[in-house]
Amino acid sequence: MRFTKKAHACVRLEKDGRTLVIDPGGFSEEDAAAGADAILVTHEHADHFDESRLRTAMEANPAAQIWTLRAVAERITAAFPGRVHTVGHGDTFTAAGFDVQVHGELHAVIHPDIPRITNVGYLIDGGRVFHPGDALTVPDRPVQTLMLPVMAPWNKISEVIEYVREVKPQRAYDVHDALLTDLARPIYDRQIGALAGAEHLRLAPGAFADL
Repeated sequence: MRFTKKAHACVRLEKDGRTLVIDPGGFSEEDAAAGADAILVTHEHADHFDESRLRTAMEANPAAQIWTLRAVAERITAAFPGRVHTVGHGDTFTAAGFDVQVHGELHAVIHPDIPRITNVGYLIDGGRVFHPGDALTVPDRPVQTLMLPVMAPWNKISEVIEYVREVKPQRAYDVHDALLTDLARPIYDRQIGALAGAEHLRLAPGAFADL
């Protein structure tokens, strides 16, 4: 499986000539979803869900399909009849040849005065990859590669470190990092790498690794 880091929270997974894209949002590249056979969206926030990026990918590949939670599906189903699938915690499905299990129900708390929205995470191929979206969801099975939301208005570095410790992946790659300045990156790298208990890795947008 090839993992390509796209800007912010978006990742591309490729296997057997097919491509799965997760969270091609407004902070990601305009072509973040281009060439996708399947697209997964974790929640409705604009940095994870951008309708124009989805539309471009879906129109370019009439066989492409989307899996997402109800709040997003309700906004795009009419544009792509029969191609948008609503999922929730505990659901399993196959998308572009990848086996997917859905974990989680709610977005992390941003502030007590802000109502929490729904959020799901996607466990790929039995735990080879887990993308939690905007939550610190712990799957009920081992995770090899964790997509780690490293910097957001709803988290702090101690929570990020404790999350890796709880999930216990073999490795953790930074995602959700568009707001993290270059000045801060060495601090995050040093502290997460020293304290989290797993191999901590970071890719620049467009770079890839084989998992």
